[in-house]
Amino acid sequence: MAHLRQRRAQNAITVLGIAVGVMVLIAALSLTNGFTRSLIDATLRASPHLTLTAFNPQKRDPALEAALRGNAEVLAFTPFLADKGLITRPASQGRSAGVDFATLFAVTPEAARVLQLNANETQALAALKPGQIMLGSSLSQSVGAYGHEQIRLLNSQQRRATLELAGVFHTGNYLIDSAYAFTSLETLQKLQQTSNVSGYQIRLRDPDRAREVGAELTRERSYSALPWQSLYGTLIDQLALQKKVIGFVVFLIVVVAAFGIANVLTLTVFEKTQEIAILRAIGAGSRDIVGIFLTEGLVLGLAGLVLGDLLGLGIAAYFTWRPFQLPGDLYFISALPVEVRFTDILWVNLVGLGTTLVAAYLPARRAAAIEPARIIR
Repeated sequence: MAHLRQRRAQNAITVLGIAVGVMVLIAALSLTNGFTRSLIDATLRASPHLTLTAFNPQKRDPALEAALRGNAEVLAFTPFLADKGLITRPASQGRSAGVDFATLFAVTPEAARVLQLNANETQALAALKPGQIMLGSSLSQSVGAYGHEQIRLLNSQQRRATLELAGVFHTGNYLIDSAYAFTSLETLQKLQQTSNVSGYQIRLRDPDRAREVGAELTRERSYSALPWQSLYGTLIDQLALQKKVIGFVVFLIVVVAAFGIANVLTLTVFEKTQEIAILRAIGAGSRDIVGIFLTEGLVLGLAGLVLGDLLGLGIAAYFTWRPFQLPGDLYFISALPVEVRFTDILWVNLVGLGTTLVAAYLPARRAAAIEPARIIR
């Protein structure tokens, strides 16, 4: 400890460097977690947690519906019929026609409980009548349809229908808003001239259990389970990669700061060479010398980690209290959210501590290698 007190300014700078690195790392990971969670939440607003698709389209399955009602994990479900089609807004005076492709989901009013749209959009979805359609916001802009106007649909079976635009929904996920449309189950069944359904869309209490629940429900039934994790697997992988890249880049700050400890202890070894030699001469072993310098490095590292944790949590708390505002017309969220995870803080501290010990070990080995007879002579 006497060695540390002799270099107060240099030690303070070293501790502060580690603290800043840890602070930035915790803050960056917390903001990344919040962004990821917000993007997933936006994605699940217009997507079910679990989709059960029949191997062959069939009529509604009373046995499966009873199983869904009796499953404690299931909050709501709706039968659905899926199709793809060409959406067209007819030309009018001063406006050319608007055309785009869409993935069409025909659902029952229960879909309003399966999805998590805004209050007005949920009400419009629950009140969809035969011959009406709801478009995603980007799809609506693409075809130029906004109010209660006529929309023409050409489905995959080359059948045509004229539908009334009943509303527009917005999730914030462009892939959904630019491709999805909803209509009533009766409307699409009539267009396809069938009474069958494609399967069931399900909302769960815990979305993370979608795989398990899907496997349980389809174990003895002729349905395939599609959890949201599989449907949006690419998105999840990209977000996970983004977090790893950000974590690695910011972690380099911690590494650079931690090796400031090596600099401090290396200078100490040069200055205290004679004292180290005397300690070796009176019986101190190599392990004792290494232990002394590792302890000094540990003290500096722990001080930096604790200070960095406090600063990082303080920044996270500040952004939770006063979120960083984003332009709502450019992003799917109006404020940058924060989500602090204990596991992130734990690995940041463990890796930071390991780095500081490695940095301290290098000069410690040099000190332990000093030959007392040569120095004292």
